[in-house]
Amino acid sequence: MKKEITTQDLISRLPKGEADALRQEIKEEVEKIKWGGKRQGAGRKPKTGNVLPFRVRVSEKEKEFLEYARGHNINYDDLMQG
Repeated sequence: MKKEITTQDLISRLPKGEADALRQEIKEEVEKIKWGGKRQGAGRKPKTGNVLPFRVRVSEKEKEFLEYARGHNINYDDLMQG
């Protein structure tokens, strides 16, 4: 059975300077054409200083109750126990 020769075997037979230059060239080429996975600069940029207003979607009566409960430090857990 014939032994398979890999690219790494061929590169290791080259003189050190040429082998390093070839490895660098391969690395640069792979970086240019690679697809998928996490890439540098691929995510959403974090927004700073742009805070959205907090909105409560409740009726006017519920809003009044919440403001009252917060103002008087009412414990909701105790209130729900009965």
